[in-house]
Amino acid sequence: MYNGLREFRNVFRSAYAMTGGRQGFLHRISQGKIDPPAVTADTTISELIQNVFLSYNAGRLREACRLFAEKMLADDVTVGLSLSGALTPAGLGASCLVPLIEAGFVDWIVSTGANLYHDTHFALGMALHQSRPGLDDHALREHEVIRIYDIVFDYENLLGTDKFYRQLSRGDEFQKRMGTAEFHFLVGKYLDEVAKQSAARSPRQVVASLLTAAYQYAVPIFTSSPGDSSIGMNLAALQLEGSKLEIDPLRDVNQSAAIVYDAKKTGRSAVFILGGGSPKNFMLQTEPQIQEVLGLPESGHDFFLQVTDARPDTGGLSGATPQEAMTWGKVDPRQLPDTVTCYLDSTVALPLITAYALANHSPRTPRRLMERLQELTDQLQIDYQKNGRKS
Repeated sequence: MYNGLREFRNVFRSAYAMTGGRQGFLHRISQGKIDPPAVTADTTISELIQNVFLSYNAGRLREACRLFAEKMLADDVTVGLSLSGALTPAGLGASCLVPLIEAGFVDWIVSTGANLYHDTHFALGMALHQSRPGLDDHALREHEVIRIYDIVFDYENLLGTDKFYRQLSRGDEFQKRMGTAEFHFLVGKYLDEVAKQSAARSPRQVVASLLTAAYQYAVPIFTSSPGDSSIGMNLAALQLEGSKLEIDPLRDVNQSAAIVYDAKKTGRSAVFILGGGSPKNFMLQTEPQIQEVLGLPESGHDFFLQVTDARPDTGGLSGATPQEAMTWGKVDPRQLPDTVTCYLDSTVALPLITAYALANHSPRTPRRLMERLQELTDQLQIDYQKNGRKS
């Protein structure tokens, strides 16, 4: 046994020497020496991320910024963004999501209904306030003040936004069956008109809205669970009044799959995932829908970028890695090097990724996918009927 072990060691040392030894091995795995410059008052965000965010979660954030700006924003890549967590109440709609849309850096979105509902507060000129955690919630309840961790706002915001959605959705344009992207596009149309009227009165009081920007740039916004928000609750109330508005979640499945199917036929597909939950799954399931269910040839998304604070070892979808997603056909196995999971709060990561991308990549021509959504879905149907799996 001793001679066998010695022989193995000799073989290993010989192979190790052939590959350049310790220094050669270290050189191959190194991404650069840790030798950062001093941070100064003149250090830009891009310089900070490139030169100082070197290791641990800072290192993953640098990888995320570079993946997004250097690869995902190539002209042939269609970028999908999923939103979970209370991002718009924290102001990230106006500060980050709207600039990303305006720069052509986001082509389609899957969001929780809550993010869109709270985005509507800003579009309607309602105020939300910074506060702090640890407030007396009994006192807040007594004074009709709503709290989202350290964000507070008047209960009237809810009542006013409810009233907006009810009155709007009673209109003739809404009295039909539609998917969530079509519904949000119509809502954005009216919020855009509200913004124009407000700007005419007082330009400084207009706050950028995700729904309004998505309408202006024809970016489809899907909600994976349309009944699970105050918007859905108000539409359900209208159903009790006899409204003919019906939200069709199955249409969403086909329309979102059609976007990805077209993206892969003409170029590449990227997913940028903030948080996890249902929006993450809905965005990623487009590939199994194409491959597994429809039986059309496909290989998975080309780029996967996720910011999450969820652990993978609990088995939850929010923490699932791109390697795990690859086994479902959601991520192209050949593209795993072009995947990054950044374990960080989205409210910290999103502004930094946005600033980095805007500083390091020129604006792209908006794809205006909402204007082509029916065409893309029709083509998916044609290809499925011709070449898909029916049994």
